[in-house]
Amino acid sequence: MTATTRATLSFESRPKGKVARLTLDNPAKLNILTPDALLRLTDLVRSLQNEKEIRAAVLTGAGTKAFCGGVDIATLGGLNAASAREFITLIHEACAALRACPVPVVARINGWCIGGALELAAACDLRIAADTASFSMPEVRLGIPSVVEAALLPRLVGSGRARWLVMTGEAISALQASQWGLIDKVVKPKQLEATLNSTLDLILEGGPEAMRAQKRLCKLWEEAPLAESVRASIDEFAASYESEEPRKRIDAFRRARKKVKPGSPRSRG
Repeated sequence: MTATTRATLSFESRPKGKVARLTLDNPAKLNILTPDALLRLTDLVRSLQNEKEIRAAVLTGAGTKAFCGGVDIATLGGLNAASAREFITLIHEACAALRACPVPVVARINGWCIGGALELAAACDLRIAADTASFSMPEVRLGIPSVVEAALLPRLVGSGRARWLVMTGEAISALQASQWGLIDKVVKPKQLEATLNSTLDLILEGGPEAMRAQKRLCKLWEEAPLAESVRASIDEFAASYESEEPRKRIDAFRRARKKVKPGSPRSRG
């Protein structure tokens, strides 16, 4: 069986907007990461910059066993100091593309999520997992450190738990990952797609331009000092009124409130 993983992109039109689905596709090999797969994934994510109708994106793995089983061990075994730098940069570029994607990216985690795959998931905005999923950063067991977007882990789970993941290499369950703050929602495998859909519905309720601004700000909040983050937030808030989106949505909200009978729960909001 070939170890080649394909990265694919498809689109789904919903009543309130268009959603992109990015899939790592090689379920027989746990959707492992190869150089070609990483290059293709990065190109596909970057292409979404030009898709003005896109409201959200999903990253997932084909099949039911794995979101992604991490980096192809044959690839790791063939690296030297020079090619190691080139390869790990491919993982960073894929993660950076996900973080720079102009719309929210939801990781749909349907099984094993190991090493570089966990870095990809951490680079997404939201993470939903089946309760059968498992998470680990086992690189130290192979004689290499966890790097690049593993640096996001302390922001998600705290310094101590991030150290536990990268220093012990121990796998944790989806429930534990949720308790640590690594995963946002854990559901039964049969409920994974429905939960993803309900999450996308919530995202699509937001204003398209407001959501893109919010994505930019969330990324900035992780990277910039507080004062800079606040200044940028003020700028984004003011800029939102350069379009008709706030006026139209506020007017619609007011009209909806007028239709609600006095004393109902919505009328008190």
